[in-house]
Amino acid sequence: MTEFSISKGFSNAERETVARLYWQAFSTKLGLLLGPDTRAISLFAQIITPEFALTARDTAGTLIGVAGFKTAHGALTGGGLRDVVQHYGWLNTLWKAPLLALLERDLAEDTLLMDGICVESSARGLGIGTALLDAIKAEAQTRNLAQVRLDVIDINPRARALYEREGFVAGPVRSLGPLRLIFGFSNATPMTWANKL
Repeated sequence: MTEFSISKGFSNAERETVARLYWQAFSTKLGLLLGPDTRAISLFAQIITPEFALTARDTAGTLIGVAGFKTAHGALTGGGLRDVVQHYGWLNTLWKAPLLALLERDLAEDTLLMDGICVESSARGLGIGTALLDAIKAEAQTRNLAQVRLDVIDINPRARALYEREGFVAGPVRSLGPLRLIFGFSNATPMTWANKL
């Protein structure tokens, strides 16, 4: 069994690894908008913020998992219009930006919003996702935030099962309607975990 540890943040040298993991987890959802792979990984390597990441490393120190989060003060995947323009050009950004904006989620002051959880494919099934999720909940407690919120999409039942086991409660399902053809999934379910302050 692989041993691992959870810590905060990542180094500049690990930016591409984190970006690759993030893209590995979300390329199904964002592939049509942000592909090809090399361009998307380059974008994420530029915009990710270490202060909003919890990372899993094996005993050799290799980064094998990351959980990003967003608060009122920032997010793992920050960035803005200029970053998208830099990687895709103005013409492409004109149609990408409005669609990307549809994925933005409102954030209450008392909420920690999970901004993705990704585990290296060779390290799955070892409890790393659960450990990262526990670390996310602990981060909310440290920050005295009332809840952790996330969205789970219909094509990821394994993730939903994990969140339910970890005490997350599902809210009303949100359908994408015709946009499912762009994003590759039909609906998303918001789920929350209440912090007992």
